[in-house]
Amino acid sequence: MTLNYIWISFFVIAFVIGLIKLIVFGDTEIFRVMVEGIFDSSKSSVMDIALPLVGTMAFWLGIMNVGEKAGAINFLSRIVGPFFNRLFPEVPKNNPAVGNMMMNFSANLLGLDNAATPLGLKAMDSLHELNPNKDTASNAEIMFLVLHTSGLQLLPVTIIAQRAILGAKDPTDVFIPIIIATYVATVTGMLLVAIKQKINLFDRVVITWLGGLTTFIGLLVWYFTAYLTKEEISQVSKVASNLMLFAIPVIFILGALKKKVNVFEVFVNGAKAGFETSVKIIPYLVAMLVAISVFRTSGALTYIVDGFKWAFSYTNFDIKFTDALPVALMKPLSGSGSKAMMIDTMQTFGTDSFVGRLGCIFNGSADTTFYIVALYFGSVGIKKTRYAIPAGLIADFAGVIAAIFVGYLFFG
Repeated sequence: MTLNYIWISFFVIAFVIGLIKLIVFGDTEIFRVMVEGIFDSSKSSVMDIALPLVGTMAFWLGIMNVGEKAGAINFLSRIVGPFFNRLFPEVPKNNPAVGNMMMNFSANLLGLDNAATPLGLKAMDSLHELNPNKDTASNAEIMFLVLHTSGLQLLPVTIIAQRAILGAKDPTDVFIPIIIATYVATVTGMLLVAIKQKINLFDRVVITWLGGLTTFIGLLVWYFTAYLTKEEISQVSKVASNLMLFAIPVIFILGALKKKVNVFEVFVNGAKAGFETSVKIIPYLVAMLVAISVFRTSGALTYIVDGFKWAFSYTNFDIKFTDALPVALMKPLSGSGSKAMMIDTMQTFGTDSFVGRLGCIFNGSADTTFYIVALYFGSVGIKKTRYAIPAGLIADFAGVIAAIFVGYLFFG
């Protein structure tokens, strides 16, 4: 029901703002702009997102099928099983869903966007097989979705590359702040859902894994900043990402070959599901992206930012962070929109300005919550999202707050 009310409110708010602009301010172009946005977003939902996703989905679902036959998914399940069994108590031990989720999280950590989406959809499909109520999100599906929307990423290659293109003096200077902000968002989302689902967070295994992950991230950040130059950090990020992206299929294929699996046939059988999944998500993508488009083109987002500026102007707090807020507010709605606003912020205020850097941290602090909900829940036909969206948005909010604090800490 949450998604239903949000979707309706996007259209109603946009329509009301359009009427006010037309009647009060004489803006005769506002409805033309919003209607054009509807047609453009409807087209891009299919032509730029769903259809191009078919090939990627086909390849990676095929590779995942090969990996499953090779035993790689079960192997991953055994490694992370003790931790995931605590976070996902509804998922049986050594279930393939655990390995599928681990593959998705690994791809996200390395910034492998092209691989992360099909791997995530495969993981959601595995979880949905365990869900007795097919139209309602299960606890496990909500935990997975919220962890995914928090956008934990160790190698923000795209943001660093964009800063380099725009002439930043040190393109990698946002590297540590992004990791800190996105880690805060992830932990917040996980803790929130765990408390809601009455998961024991003081379990020895949970504490050990969280402590280990925190230590690993801390050591990685320390090594990158203490021993590598900005050029080396960028190079290591690119090499590690692409090496992993190519190594996964090769390892799966060799493992299947060792087990005397007909690799090509297994790949093709898995790839067939790519087209079906891509077609299935089209209505959900069109619905959400069109609603986001009219909300944005109506000017509602601008008014929200102006409201924040007005509210903070009555405090003693430095309000220069509000110039970067459009990036943070757009991120849960649209990844491409958030990226465009990040670029515009750097071009307007300067790539190495506080606002320009904060825009980059905002963009890397979380993921596109509404898009992911539409994509992942839509792929398995979930209509009742329960508390998934509020939990995801709270995690996003925690990432934004963390981004503001680390932005001032590092660059303020």
